[in-house]
Amino acid sequence: MIATETDAYQDAYQRLNDARGDTFPVWLRELSERALNQFTTLGIPTTRDEDWRFTNIAPFAARTYKIAESAEIPASRIESLVNDAILDEQFHRLVFINGRYAAQWSYLHELPNGVIAESVAQSILTHPQSIESRVGQHFDCENSAFIALNTAFVEDGANIVVPDDMIVDRPFHLIFLSVTDEPAVSHPRNLISIGKNSRATLIESFRGLEGASYFTNAVTEVELHESAHFDHHKLQHEQLNALHLATTQVDQQAGSHFSSHYFSFGGDLSRNELNCMLNGERAQCTLNGLYMPVGDQHMDCRTRIDHARAHCKSFEIYKGILDGRSKGVFNGKIYVHQDAQKTDAKQSNQALLLSDDAIVDTKPQLEIYADDVRCTHGATVGELDEQAIYYLRSRGIPADQARTMLIFAFANDVVRGVEVLAVRQHLETILLAEHGLDNV
Repeated sequence: MIATETDAYQDAYQRLNDARGDTFPVWLRELSERALNQFTTLGIPTTRDEDWRFTNIAPFAARTYKIAESAEIPASRIESLVNDAILDEQFHRLVFINGRYAAQWSYLHELPNGVIAESVAQSILTHPQSIESRVGQHFDCENSAFIALNTAFVEDGANIVVPDDMIVDRPFHLIFLSVTDEPAVSHPRNLISIGKNSRATLIESFRGLEGASYFTNAVTEVELHESAHFDHHKLQHEQLNALHLATTQVDQQAGSHFSSHYFSFGGDLSRNELNCMLNGERAQCTLNGLYMPVGDQHMDCRTRIDHARAHCKSFEIYKGILDGRSKGVFNGKIYVHQDAQKTDAKQSNQALLLSDDAIVDTKPQLEIYADDVRCTHGATVGELDEQAIYYLRSRGIPADQARTMLIFAFANDVVRGVEVLAVRQHLETILLAEHGLDNV
């Protein structure tokens, strides 16, 4: 590792640390310092690292990103970006510009009694003890340079707490906008806690200013208490000059249900990691994902499901549609611990190549240390079915339209699993427009 790769981040950290006032908690300052030291020790990953073997981040590591600051563009342009990202005015909305909470663009409807939905920065000021007990509790920075980097620069993000026995009917929509005229980085840190027997839905949207070059390094920590239900949606619409790295860590207690719906469309290089720890009996998770790189885009999807207790279930399907000279990576691991008897786990990865120059690397994995389990996994990579195209053409459908209909059907297997109507309609609109079916 070349030492200068991390120098720019060390310098930026020093400036940030100098700017932090006396109100910044000592425990958080110490945590961020330890994280920076760990980032420096680990360095920027290379393709010699097994976890990064198929994703070369070196071109981005060579760039210098400054810490994103307040936007210096007309408010009307920001308003336009926010409006483009809004899915439904009925949702609770928290907007973050360059990683910092923007109250003027956010809107919260009346919240049920006891529910907290605010910025992490505000929580640090008003009740830091609630943040201290949760940040970094379900993973550490020992093996991930970019989690360490995020922790070193932790300042803001969304803090959402739903107490026990509470149903929040309206989804929470977190909108992250990168608005900068020079290469800049933001490190949002989201903390989500869903209480016993409670239910909530969250949507994360990532977008940026057209033509902007930026780096989003996001971390979301989710804790689900006993019998909690949580639906998580992530819409990655970054600009084509953007680097998007993100990790979501989920800790599930007994009887809890977690569902994830991940959709990746933007970014020059994007990598999304999702780790679920089934830490209580009869917990269940469902992971759905769709990535659609075109041109020279590179999209890396990594999932890990730890079955740590007995009688848990997991269901996973990730699909990729690749065109141009794009590259996709899927690495999904199911780890069944020794005490996780009666585990039921299913994993599937399918990729559709629309170009001879598109490449996909897929690595589904099972690691099992219990003897009474039912686990399956599989991966397929292929092209459009010529017989299906011929069948459609024989019914009078032009060849181009037949191809796009089959592509839409392939992707829609994942999209139709989204229960939030506004999100599903948004995704269907993208699929139809992308493949020319919006005018059919």
